[in-house]
Amino acid sequence: MVQIQASIEIDSPIDKVWGLVSDLDSEPKFWRGTKEVRNISKEGNVITREVTIAFKDSKCMQTVTLYPKEKIHVQFTKGIIEGSKTITLVPLENKTRLDVAWDMKLSGMMGMFTGMIKKHIQSGTEQALESIKQESQR
Repeated sequence: MVQIQASIEIDSPIDKVWGLVSDLDSEPKFWRGTKEVRNISKEGNVITREVTIAFKDSKCMQTVTLYPKEKIHVQFTKGIIEGSKTITLVPLENKTRLDVAWDMKLSGMMGMFTGMIKKHIQSGTEQALESIKQESQR
């Protein structure tokens, strides 16, 4: 498994940042590796969805669990990516720190490309955090 981590400090209160990151339908707006999101079911704070990612337009199944104003845990359950992505919100004085941690690998024969793809995911994660920061500081 490959671990990827990134953080950013945002000059906005946690409520505003949570409003952006918990709007799962707008994920493609911030995360360039996510092309399309299709929600399949929702039970309480757990959403099952199909996501089309930029890597060969692959489809992945995910179970997303929302922990309001605390974190979002995304578990990849089927598809080319195995593992998880966790977005954590840390309240600071009149600010919010947003942390993202990936623990993932590519499945099957694609596993040999995990290291190469790591750079793209790291870069995409940093770009997504910057986009979320810009949007939430407006």
